[in-house]
Amino acid sequence: MSKLKVGLVGAGVFAGYHAQKAAQSDIAELVGVYDLSSEAAQTVIDKVGQGEVIADLDMLILASQAIVIATPAVTHSTIAARALRAGRHVLVEKPLALSAAEADALVSLAKAKNLVLQVGHQERLVFEAMGVVGAPETPSRIEAVRAAPPSPNGRCEDVSVIFDLMIHDIDLANAVFETQGEVASAEGRKAHTALVDEVHTEIRYPNGVAVLEASRCAKERKRTMKLEYPSGVVEIDFLAKTVRNETPFDIQLDVTDIIPDPLMAADEAFYSASLGQHPSPIPGEYGARAAALAEAVENAANHEA
Repeated sequence: MSKLKVGLVGAGVFAGYHAQKAAQSDIAELVGVYDLSSEAAQTVIDKVGQGEVIADLDMLILASQAIVIATPAVTHSTIAARALRAGRHVLVEKPLALSAAEADALVSLAKAKNLVLQVGHQERLVFEAMGVVGAPETPSRIEAVRAAPPSPNGRCEDVSVIFDLMIHDIDLANAVFETQGEVASAEGRKAHTALVDEVHTEIRYPNGVAVLEASRCAKERKRTMKLEYPSGVVEIDFLAKTVRNETPFDIQLDVTDIIPDPLMAADEAFYSASLGQHPSPIPGEYGARAAALAEAVENAANHEA
């Protein structure tokens, strides 16, 4: 079987990770990289030793069977639509889009053309391996905090902290509750950018509630999650790597034996889906649901900010 020809759009840090995965794959190969900076694209190529710089986006799409998009978030939906219209399978880093309308349009386009559309919410795979997603019980309440100091290089400041950091926990709450949530409240604060840099929201689901906090102007990093199940509470500190589990079912933090490289697992799943071997485990619909809630949180937070 011939390898899937993968084209990469973007040449930043995360794009470099995706390039490595394609170059290491047994079922895919990196055919080219497009970036506004050809020098940056060449650096990616030199590091992985595969592919070539392609200085025109349409030429990259033409040379590829599948496109991986790891560019600034504001460009995701436009580039994804361009690739889908050309008949290419697409993996988009999160967020899928910055509005529900744009995200839904991408999902519809992929369906109409019978193409794979996958979103970079690979933390879902980790939570499945941990036993949080797919647990014997559904929690009645989730509390999650994801905070970091300001980025020294202005990473992801083209979007608010909601689409930058909180969207991870929005998607995880969607995965755990498996129902459609609605934003009950949101409060946001602008600190060092013109967009919301710190936010607190409550999202209500038919079967539970998620209380989420995110900040990119914190003094120190913090990433915790608390899940309240009928049989007990699970508290996870991802940075301290500790779990307190009062429930009778197993929740494990170290899942390296199950999923040693989450990004590789997600990218390999995308390649396999693009080759028609199985459906994507993180389809565009998941990204659209997360984007819709993120947009609702942002609208509410901007109203309060």
